[in-house]
Amino acid sequence: MRTYSPKASEITHDWHVIDAEGMVLGRLCTEAARLLRGKHKPIFAPHIDTGDHVIIVNADKIVLTSGKGDSRMVYTYSGYPGGLKTESYNNLLSRKPDDAIRRSVRGMLPKGPLGRQMIKKLKVYTGPAHPHSAQMPKPYEIAHAKSR
Repeated sequence: MRTYSPKASEITHDWHVIDAEGMVLGRLCTEAARLLRGKHKPIFAPHIDTGDHVIIVNADKIVLTSGKGDSRMVYTYSGYPGGLKTESYNNLLSRKPDDAIRRSVRGMLPKGPLGRQMIKKLKVYTGPAHPHSAQMPKPYEIAHAKSR
């Protein structure tokens, strides 16, 4: 039997909405990366973008467990000598919570052109509203990501 490889015309990209209120950052991001990559579909192929669009709302209500907000750091490097900036995750979450989620999901996607194409399908919003209602997104429930 031959190996099945999906064609671009056979792939459908659905839309999912994830409410991030009270969820743990890492558990939410692994599930979002799984949806973006398309691993939940039976036609998954690692060399083709088979994933769906993901909308994350209430990004400002995300939590980190066991003091990771103070101990984990976010590094930004400008490319120049002395251009390394460090910031704690708590500071980043209070300043730009959507950027913290986007950075975490991006690290879980493939590196290269395929990963850059997949990260464009991630939409993160700090409030409960989003402008993608015309796409009729389905609510996606993640049971194991709720903080205890």
